[in-house]
Formats: sequence, C-alpha cells, structure tokens
Amino acid sequence: MSWYDYLAYLFAGAFLANSIPHFIHGISGKKFPTPFARPMVKGKSSPVVNVIWGVINFLIGYALVFGVGQFQFGFTLDALMLILGGFVLSIAMALILARMREH
Repeated sequence: MSWYDYLAYLFAGAFLANSIPHFIHGISGKKFPTPFARPMVKGKSSPVVNVIWGVINFLIGYALVFGVGQFQFGFTLDALMLILGGFVLSIAMALILARMREH
C-alpha cells in the first residue's frame, strides 16, 4: 500500500469525526459553528446547515476510506490511521471550542 493511502485514511478519520457533532447538533435543532458562520468559525450556523455540513463531511470520509486503496478492517495500520485522524481532530476541536466558549 502507498503512503498516500495512509494519509487518505488519516484525513478520512478527521472528516468522519467532524461529521458527528455537526450532524448531532443539526438534528437536535441546535446552532453550532461551521466554516460558513459569520464571523467565520466563531459564529454559529443554523441546524439545517449543520446537518448538511455533517453529511458532506461523512461522505468525504466515506469516499476516502472506500475509494482510496483497499481499506482493511481489524487491527491494521489502515484502521490505526483512521482512528488517529479522528482522535487528533477531536482533541484539537475540543481545545478550540473550549477556548471559544471561555471568551
């Protein structure tokens, strides 16, 4: 497998992890920050925008997992990269959102 397959899985994990809070906030009828909010990222987008953004992130993550290379489930480097991508993005977003809420 090529190095770029693993990079794709890393980004897939990030997109899949990012899809969850947007989709959950959206279907719960809550506003949540998106790149489309004003001011950018600090403002909050409508629930409908969050559902759409969550689904787009999911589809990109899905496409990266199943459209690049031949993803192997189980205890593999493929799965590790997917989990690592999700973990890194999740920690980063937790820190960023916590800082935003303090101000």
